[in-house]
Amino acid sequence: MSTLQRVPALGTHPAGGSLPTRAETRDQLSNATYDLLVIGGGILGISTAWHASQSGLRVALVDGGDFAGATSSASSKLLHGGLRYLQTGAVKLVAENHFERRAVSRQVAPHLANPLTFYLPVYKGGPHGAAKLGAGVFAYSALSAFGDGVGHVISPAKARQAVPELRTDNLKAVAVYGDDQMNDARMALMTVRAAVDSGATVLNHAEVTGLRFTQGRVTGAELRDRMDGTEFGVDARLVLNATGPWVDHLRKMENPDAAPSIRLSKGAHLVLRRTAPWKAALATPIDKYRITFALPWEDMLLLGTTDEEYEGEPGDVAVNEKDIHQILDEAAFSVRDQQLTRDLITYSFAGLRVLPGGPGDTSKAKRETVVTEGRGGMLSVAGGKWTTFRHIGRTVLAKLESLPGHPLGQGMEPVSRLPKKLPLPGIASPNAVAHRLLIDGGGTGPSMAVDTARHLATHYGSLAFDIVRLANERPALSERIHPDAPEIWAQVVYARDHEWAETVDDVLRRRTTLTIRGLDTEDIRHRVETLLGERS
Repeated sequence: MSTLQRVPALGTHPAGGSLPTRAETRDQLSNATYDLLVIGGGILGISTAWHASQSGLRVALVDGGDFAGATSSASSKLLHGGLRYLQTGAVKLVAENHFERRAVSRQVAPHLANPLTFYLPVYKGGPHGAAKLGAGVFAYSALSAFGDGVGHVISPAKARQAVPELRTDNLKAVAVYGDDQMNDARMALMTVRAAVDSGATVLNHAEVTGLRFTQGRVTGAELRDRMDGTEFGVDARLVLNATGPWVDHLRKMENPDAAPSIRLSKGAHLVLRRTAPWKAALATPIDKYRITFALPWEDMLLLGTTDEEYEGEPGDVAVNEKDIHQILDEAAFSVRDQQLTRDLITYSFAGLRVLPGGPGDTSKAKRETVVTEGRGGMLSVAGGKWTTFRHIGRTVLAKLESLPGHPLGQGMEPVSRLPKKLPLPGIASPNAVAHRLLIDGGGTGPSMAVDTARHLATHYGSLAFDIVRLANERPALSERIHPDAPEIWAQVVYARDHEWAETVDDVLRRRTTLTIRGLDTEDIRHRVETLLGERS
């Protein structure tokens, strides 16, 4: 690869205006009183900030790490109705999940969500019979208004054609249904952009060191910029604690005597290179309640997930040897051994599900959103699932509207009057964008490799043309970051100038897929660090 010349920062906001420096953003946060300060840049906090900004509130959003830097980028990457909820009789919940899934994948972010066919194998001696699962997938598709086809049952031989690595020993039948998948980090980042486009002020890598109080009420937060150590503060009429697994840590800043409100469940995943093409995903029942997934994702295979109570520090969660054994052993129920060798593993990650406090098996607990109010008036919100991130944002906003005394005022636009399916930035048909890139580089230059065109189209939508324009202006940026990945160097500069990327991991783990592919070599990390340091 040729040497990358110094590339100056573009200095433009994603929507076309100026993107402020961190110092400018800190000054902006310090010198205003916000209606709402959202602490926590996971998808729950991001969605709330997005909806609150749409309603006319002056909103600030901060996170101690990167946006979606914890659990929100450690999910199973699915937008799904929740097939397993049917056996508990939660028909309404499944229908609501399907509605949100379809809204995101069809109207809100078709450029970031991909339809995915699921195979549910029925083995001899398994926890469910073919008739039961056949009826289940039919009902599941009916609750989605058959928008993904009709759930049905196919033969093992037909299923093996789409998934060559499917284990067929004692396989009686395969139930088929449809859902969607995504790159969770990219979806979260586009939602941050939507919040900023709606007027929110955001800053990542800004750690809360304390809360501000006025006459016993929480009225802001003290922060430290983790990039340079600068300390500053934010004043707000209302503070929302959306810190996910850390929600009780912040509640204790408000009230040292606050009782625990949540419990945590660890979900681990493995990413492997594929040994054959996969045209469908496998969802294999392990027992009456649990399913293990084998998902084709980003040209790789994603396996998981585990579900066990976690009592350690949230920041210490990691995949251990026990997790690896469990995931591979459970995958082996339906995946052939040659696809499950350890040398195929490129990456592993673990996230923490936030569940309502109380006893019982975490695998049976409801994935519901919990909203509590502390004695200082700080609202804490936790829980939920990726599929319903828009619904959660609207639900929290409705809660803010109805607070006694209307601390946010009565001039805000009611959530009921906000656009129902406002699209995320870059909305476009990914097939159309990829086609245009393949023909003429989106009208900005020569055509590009098929895998790069497809990658840009499905991770940026129409914003891909901005990246290609940058690459054509500076040819060194049009080269691949690694020969075995579709990303190009222009994406690093774009992440730096348009997507709040501050660290090497921000770029390689969440703005691109290099780390997950196991391709973040020392040379690449050094080059990325150099580009980040050239921010003007």
